[in-house]
This record gives sequence, structure tokens and C-alpha cells, in this order.
Amino acid sequence: MTALDTVPTLLHDDTDWWRQASVYQIYPRSFADGNGDGIGDLRGIISRVPYLQNLGIDAVWLSPFYPSALADGGYDVDDYRDVDPKIGTLEEFDEMVAALHGVGIRLIVDVVPNHSSDRHEWFVEALAASKGSNARERYIFRDGTGENGELPPADWTSIFGGPAWTRVPDGQWYLHSFATEQPDFNWKHPEVRKDFLHTLRFWSDRGVDGFRIDVAHGLAKDLGEALPSKAELSAMPKDGTHPLWDRDEVHEIYAEWRSVFNEYTPARTAVAEAWVETPERRAKYASPTGLGQAFNFDLMDADFSAAQFRDIVSDNLAQSAVTGSSTTWVFSNHDGIRHATRYGLPPRAGRPGKQGADWVLAGGPEDGIDRALGLRRARAATLFELALPGSAYLYQGEELGLHEVAEIPDDQRQDPAFWRTTADDRGHDGLGRDGCRVPLPWTRSGSSFGFGTGTAHLPQPAWFADFSVEAEDGAEGSTLELYRKALRLRTELQSAEKLTWDEDLCGIDVLAFERPGGWLSITNFGADAVALPEGEMLVSSAPVEATADGHHQLPGATTAWLRRPVS
Repeated sequence: MTALDTVPTLLHDDTDWWRQASVYQIYPRSFADGNGDGIGDLRGIISRVPYLQNLGIDAVWLSPFYPSALADGGYDVDDYRDVDPKIGTLEEFDEMVAALHGVGIRLIVDVVPNHSSDRHEWFVEALAASKGSNARERYIFRDGTGENGELPPADWTSIFGGPAWTRVPDGQWYLHSFATEQPDFNWKHPEVRKDFLHTLRFWSDRGVDGFRIDVAHGLAKDLGEALPSKAELSAMPKDGTHPLWDRDEVHEIYAEWRSVFNEYTPARTAVAEAWVETPERRAKYASPTGLGQAFNFDLMDADFSAAQFRDIVSDNLAQSAVTGSSTTWVFSNHDGIRHATRYGLPPRAGRPGKQGADWVLAGGPEDGIDRALGLRRARAATLFELALPGSAYLYQGEELGLHEVAEIPDDQRQDPAFWRTTADDRGHDGLGRDGCRVPLPWTRSGSSFGFGTGTAHLPQPAWFADFSVEAEDGAEGSTLELYRKALRLRTELQSAEKLTWDEDLCGIDVLAFERPGGWLSITNFGADAVALPEGEMLVSSAPVEATADGHHQLPGATTAWLRRPVS
């Protein structure tokens, strides 16, 4: 019997479950350690299924759990149809799926199709094969330039810094858009396309409900004979014709995938991580004949600003209306600074680049950050998010109000984005991505705050004790209890995928919108309290203030949900 056989009838029947789902991202190596080796694992996740059920989520998105050397946190995959022995076994995977399905939680897994690891059997075969062989054609190999081929085919830079080409012993070079250990696949090769269809069926047959597609915009490439320079490449429009990114023919691949998804009942769902230039380009990934949904990361790049939030929400709801998909909302994930920290830093104010660079340049992790204000704003932002139509993606630990862990010694950092870029040009968030990947605190004490019985694979700060599940469980006003209440209410209140802005309440620092059924979300982005309209208080991200005449005011950096009186 597979995990699929244990799926409750309700989960089989609800074909549109993903449209307004609350999805909780688990970074498995940092969620819960079931065997005490310092690395999170499937046994740890299974032990925490009651916690996930009590939180009130609809689905789990599981970041890579495949065999990997961890050159990029598991996104360097050795085998797409197995579990890393450090994390568990296929039998434990089936047990985890059954446990989640048993409490009504679906499972989305990460698929990493742009590149494999350099330990994948195909790449090992390619290195042993000759130039021009079928084995090499599954990847992107080129002869070098220079008198003896000693220079790379082009001067391109990888996403993680450093050259995008690496030379192999016989003199050829291979392309890796990310780390050296992550060679890019050649998606023109029929064996690559066929093998990933096999992978999608393999996990779908084990009960997986959907897939998150890593670097979805990168699969299709057309390099031609003469490669452009880095400068020329950067100047090329990303309009479907760029040699590397967001090419139109990538959607031919996803049309094949959609055929596989539709073989199942309900059809498997997918969401694209696609960094593209325009809403129109992103809409192609959310097509019902393709992946069906695409991430928008716009709120991750926004300041805590009523004007910015309104523009982003309005634009993305308009986009989803065109595609027939639903939009996605996300404030934190495994690739960015946690939003409790972002909102405690000075605003970006439209400046390019990542906010974390300012954090470093300010003189250190604690300089220039207001931790209390950041958490207050994060709670308000999340309550705003959970009131929106569409699916909400939550990152493990945000329900505890965790801040970014900045003070990790260099010799304990694991992220290639930290090591492969210079101190003055550290990509992503200025300190790499380890700070949001530190193992969760479950208890106030212990060698790893209840993450496991041993030492965690990344150092946890002492302040984790006060942000642990044990400290917040049942504590009135805690961030954990706020998430639990809001997620429960969201399930009860969610209806048609639309909202109506309340123009009488909206202002420079205030956003208010009504959802079908007569409930209202109102957020005060400013510092001064504003009057609350009449209605039954359902939940608020911070206590509301009573006035002398019996009315109520909404403090600054606070969101409240109200049920309006029936007229």
C-alpha cells in the first residue's frame, strides 16, 4: 500500500484546494531532528505532524530532501527519485505522506530541473565520456577559447558569483548557472525531458499532491554557435528570446508536465519559481495548460508601505484574473531575510539590491535594526496576507516571530552565496542565506532548543529560548497563537477570490478591504492610531485601544479583521 491509498476522500474530491491554500514551507534539514545527528529529517517531520495540524495549514511544501552533497543546501541533487540517507528513507517518506494526509494536510515537493549535482550518475558518465558523446549532450559542454582552449567559452558569471563555466580534464567546459557543483541540463535532449516525466510520476504515485519548480524560467536555453559576452548577455531583453532565461519554448516543456499532472485525480498542482521581467511573462507559467500557478515575490521586495502593498495586491489580482489562476503571497522563504528583520531595518525606498547589504554596511547585525518594530510590522503584514484571496506561503519559524540569525561565524556558514562572492558584493542578502535556515527552537532549553538531542548543524542564538514553541504555546499574544487563530479564521471565512477596497477607510497609511461574506481587513501602516469602524473584532495583530467614548482605535503597525454588522 502506498501513501496515495491513505488519502482521505475529501482530499481526492477537492480539485481546487491549491487556489486559496495556506502552505507551510519546511526546510527539512532545519525543521526537526529525529535521530540526534544535528540534521533535520523525515522522522522529525513525522513527529511534528500534530504541531502542523494544530497550526491550521492546508499543505506543506518540502524543500529538497534528495541525496545531495549540500553544495547548495540540497538544491544540488544526486538522485531525483530517492531520499538522502541523512534525512530518511523512501519508506519514511511514505509514512510522512500518510501522516500528513491523515490529518488533511497535502504535500508539495521541490523539483530542481535546471541542473543536477556533479555527483548525479549522468554527470559522472559525462565526465568519463568523450567530447560530442550522448552522455555529454545531456548537459551543456563547450570547447574553450584562447589559443589552446584554456579560457572559458564566455566570460559569464554564475548567480552565486565566480565564473559560470568550469573546465574538465579533457579541456572542455560545462555551464553551471549556479554553483560549480550544479551543472545545467540540456533540455533539448529527449532523455532529459523523458526522465523528468518519470520523476513527476514517481512522486505523484507516492501521494505527492503538487510540485514547486525551482528556477522554472531557466530550463530552455539556446546558446547558438557564437556566445555573447557577459555585457552583451546583460543587455539582451528577457522577452522570450534571451539565450538563458525565460525563453518561450520552456512552456513546451511544461505543457508535457501538465499532461502528466492531469493523469491523476485530483490533478497534481504546480507553482513556478520564475524570476521574469513582466506580469505578462509570469502569467505564462500560471497558465492552466502549464504549471498553473507562479510565485509573485513582490511583497518580499516592498517596504512596509500602504501604497506599495496596495499596488502589488491590485496588480497581482489583475494578473491572476487574466490567467484564471490564483495569485500567491509570500513574505519569507529559504532565500531571503526573514520579514520580522526586514521590517526593522531602514526602508529600501525603491533602491535596487537587497536590504541585507545595508545591514552589513551599517556596521553589524544589530546596528540600525529595531527588532520590536520589525516583529510588530511582520505580524501586521502576515495578518494582511492571510486576509487576501489566493494562496499564502509561510516559511517555517515565521509563526514564532523569528528574526534572521546574523551572527554565524564564517567557518560555520554553509551557503555558497556567502562564500563565492566578495565582502563588498555579497549577493542575495549580504550575509548569505544561512541566517533564515538556522534550525527551529522547539523548547526553551537543551543543546539545540529541542530541535534534536545533539548540536544543530547551524548555531542557534541564546535568544531562541524566548521564541521557542514551548515559550509561545498557549501564551496569550504570542506570535504562534496569532498564526493559529488567524489560520483557523481564514479557513472559516475564505470564500470567493475577490476583494473590495474600502475607499472610505483607505488613506496614506491605511489599507482596508472587504471580502465576500462581510468581513473586513484593515491595516495601519503608520505610527499613529486610527479609528476603527464598527464591527465584531475577530483578530488583531496587536491589542486595539479603547477610547473614552467607548470606541476603538487601531494602533500603528497593526492589522485587524472585523465582521461588519448586517445592515
